[in-house]
Amino acid sequence: MAKKRAGGGRSKTQQAAKFLGVSVLAGAVLAGIALPAAGALGLAAKTSVEGFDDIPANLRTPPLSQRTTILDSGGGEIASVYSRDRTVVPLKDMSRYVQQAIVAIEDARFYSHGAIDVKGILRAVNQNAQSGGVSQGASTLTQQYVKNVFIEEAGDDPDKVAQATQQTLGRKVKELKYAIKLEDKLGKRKILQNYLNITFFGEQAYGVESAAQRYFSKHAKDLTLEESALLAGIVQSPTRYDPVNHPQAATARRNTVLRRMADLKNITRAEADAAAARPIKLKISRPQNGCITATDGAGFFCDYVREVLLNDKTFGATREIRSQRWMQGGLTIRTTLDRQSQKAIQASLSKHVYEDDPVAAAGAVVEPGTGKILGMGQSRPYGFGTNQTQINLSVNRKMGGGAGYQPGSTFKPIIAAAALEQGISPYQQYSSPFKMAYPRPVQTCTNEWNGTDTVQNEDPKEVGPYAMKEATAKSVNTYYVQLISDMGVCPAVTMAKKMGIQPADGKSLKQVPSMALGIQEMSPLTMAAAYATFANEGTYCSPVAIESITDAQGKALNVPRTSCHSAMSKKTADTVNALLKGVVEDGTGKQAGLKGRDSAGKTGTTDSRYAAWFVGYTPNAAGAVWVGDPRHQRQMYDITIGGVAHDKVYGADTPGPIWRDMMAGALDGRPAPALPTVPLDDPKGNGDDGNKGKDKPQQKPKPQPGDGDNKPGGGWHIPGFPDILGGGNGGW
Repeated sequence: MAKKRAGGGRSKTQQAAKFLGVSVLAGAVLAGIALPAAGALGLAAKTSVEGFDDIPANLRTPPLSQRTTILDSGGGEIASVYSRDRTVVPLKDMSRYVQQAIVAIEDARFYSHGAIDVKGILRAVNQNAQSGGVSQGASTLTQQYVKNVFIEEAGDDPDKVAQATQQTLGRKVKELKYAIKLEDKLGKRKILQNYLNITFFGEQAYGVESAAQRYFSKHAKDLTLEESALLAGIVQSPTRYDPVNHPQAATARRNTVLRRMADLKNITRAEADAAAARPIKLKISRPQNGCITATDGAGFFCDYVREVLLNDKTFGATREIRSQRWMQGGLTIRTTLDRQSQKAIQASLSKHVYEDDPVAAAGAVVEPGTGKILGMGQSRPYGFGTNQTQINLSVNRKMGGGAGYQPGSTFKPIIAAAALEQGISPYQQYSSPFKMAYPRPVQTCTNEWNGTDTVQNEDPKEVGPYAMKEATAKSVNTYYVQLISDMGVCPAVTMAKKMGIQPADGKSLKQVPSMALGIQEMSPLTMAAAYATFANEGTYCSPVAIESITDAQGKALNVPRTSCHSAMSKKTADTVNALLKGVVEDGTGKQAGLKGRDSAGKTGTTDSRYAAWFVGYTPNAAGAVWVGDPRHQRQMYDITIGGVAHDKVYGADTPGPIWRDMMAGALDGRPAPALPTVPLDDPKGNGDDGNKGKDKPQQKPKPQPGDGDNKPGGGWHIPGFPDILGGGNGGW
């Protein structure tokens, strides 16, 4: 019995015997005869050959996976992403030297033999018998191409890869039959082109174009003689002949290729000697793969684009099909990202909230009327390191985001819009005491709510009666609780749905009166798109990130389009505009006001200050900014954010300035149209005193009953809805 080498594996005699069996099998298949069943090897070969006719005639060749390029709206590159760094090019775009070199070293008789090289088999059998091992192979380029197709089809599945590369007679027989068919179907030049595009050249480079870029920072058509010989030599063992890590072995292998090219008269001996005398000169281009390479904080937007392709049925009926489409790559995706807006968003976030702060910030901007996402960013960079994250804090969980964050009083304009649509006058007054029990019962869409909770305003001096404008400017909680209780919860739920509002976790809105105070977790993108409805005369447009896609052949693909519909009348939208202009002019949002252009918006600070918001808009852009702890654990009392110390954080003093700076930068140099409004007079004739609002910085608070139950997110218990965060005082 033959001995195994130390550490396991076959002895040289066993290797030679196995190779001899495969080679004889190849000859047998070529001749179309069965082998005699002489011993175990003969029996295995006979069994394999008998199954030859059962193998399908046509090789299924999946499209080669390539890099996908993601562009901004102006055509600038955001990032390249790929599972295989490959760019497929035709033979005419490959140097003749690299074509000659790969044939010379891998299959010198490529143009003279068929799919199986009988002379090569016999020569290899003789050489291997003399050496006592397997020192020379006999697979043709066509057979190698077929093997690479099996590997490509296996993708990143380790079990499928192992199956595609296993050294069995059965796999060899399949490889041989497909090779025979391909020779007839494709011809030599097409096979060579396919081989040079599919094969692995090490250093994450698949195909000769990517290899030329990786090692020499040039196109494959520009490769010199010695560069071509180097790449051809790598193919046999990309690790052993890696010129980056093993330059001596790579040089020796390159020179072997050069001598072989001279032997075959591709080049002269003098040319081979001159090239061999020159040292390897690499000009490495490191792989730039994935959204992590995006600049200006656009990594999260890049990742959102990937999530769109994986989740939208425009790109395939099942997630498996969509995932396969993404992994295949070769796409050029032009997105809606506006480079000026993106830079402004990220610059403002980075200025006001540091990446190592105890809380984070995120912002998103959309275009009213089109739904185009102009940009999104956050204070913690995209990545895997300390103070970095891959969770997109601007979007819903399904699209790569987190659980969302209570929007607080930024939800009040949705309640106002619902009330106006129900015919309630903006001059409607409510007693709006400092503290009160929730009115009950309150009608929902299906039954009645009968809770026993209480709600209060921030300042004991905030005592009505108030009408809608002053209550909105001061963010009076008790006014809005009375308003939603009066009209019922169902109109508010209906309006929210029309404005595209859904909790970040994908669940339905809870039908409770405290929804008026923003107690259900939302994402910044959701809130920005909802507020864009006010800027767009009451018409909501769903957010979109992709403008166009072309595949590797330049064919345009269908992409998801925005869906626009009327959520409210123009009169209602114009009235809300008037209400929210008051917020930035005289109310809690004065610190967010823009100079030289109309703007409107609303502050929001949740119970126990787990989150603070500003959401606002101009006629041509709507944006939302959130600041808080993504884990819903850190309350924003006695905290330093962006180098600024706070006794307690308000929507006005941190999200507000972030919103102001990012919107000013995004809109710099662009038109400044007026917001359409309706005149709203203060029925009491007192004007709006913004200094009484919840979002006015005050002295350090003392915990009081009713400030929440110190659970993450705040907490008023709502009967029938346990664990809803930030209940009664969730507004402000």
